Amino acid sequence: MKEAFCSLIMAFSMFSVIPMPRIRWKEENMRYIMAWLPLVGAAAGALQLGWFFLCELLSFGPLLFAVGLTALPVFLSGGIHMDGFSDTVDALASHASPQRKREILKDPHTGAFAVLFCCIYLLLFTALCTELPRTEEAVLILGIHQILSRVIGAVGSVCFPSFGEGLQHTFRDAASQKTIFFLAVWAAGCGAAYFWLSPLNGVVCAAVSVFCLLYLYMMSKRKFGGMSGDLAGYMIALGQLLMLLSYVVTERVVAL
Repeated sequence: MKEAFCSLIMAFSMFSVIPMPRIRWKEENMRYIMAWLPLVGAAAGALQLGWFFLCELLSFGPLLFAVGLTALPVFLSGGIHMDGFSDTVDALASHASPQRKREILKDPHTGAFAVLFCCIYLLLFTALCTELPRTEEAVLILGIHQILSRVIGAVGSVCFPSFGEGLQHTFRDAASQKTIFFLAVWAAGCGAAYFWLSPLNGVVCAAVSVFCLLYLYMMSKRKFGGMSGDLAGYMIALGQLLMLLSYVVTERVVAL
């Protein structure tokens, strides 16, 4: 129980800006960090829901509403997943060897492709949010995206082969075997909530999440020779965008 609680504090300390007590960074305290990562997504979803209620109360326009849905989860995470996204797209855009791509991931400098794709990502996400039905159900579904995308990133971090050293490698080695079980519970909970809110979108989202997991495995193996924390962050960010896109498209198709 103590180890799980320490892992919970470390997960929020690592993957959010929410103030947490200091915990010693030792292996036994890191066993369940990946199991708690989806809970950070739940906190991001709660923040989006709070923004929805505030926008309804103050009658904010659709653009400000969409910008808030986009920006607040990024602020909550401290931009850590967008950092992984920017490093990864920079490496992928180089079309270099896996070894050179790994070097680009570790490079602290921001490349032109990273800036370009981050801008495109945020614009696309905001634009898609303007297409959402302005309902509590739609925002709850966005919250599920926040959780499920982190489940995908956590599964990749714990289960997929990694290269070299780094935090992801450390988390993978320290992870308890129970972590996969807990992540499966998170995924099942997301599926149940999705089907309760919108069965058709639940099927589509399940298909998108499976695609994201398979893509992460193949891309990490072929392009980089293994997983890293940056690749997990990349998939968390990209997964949210793809799930949002699938939700908006599905809603439009149903409305035809």
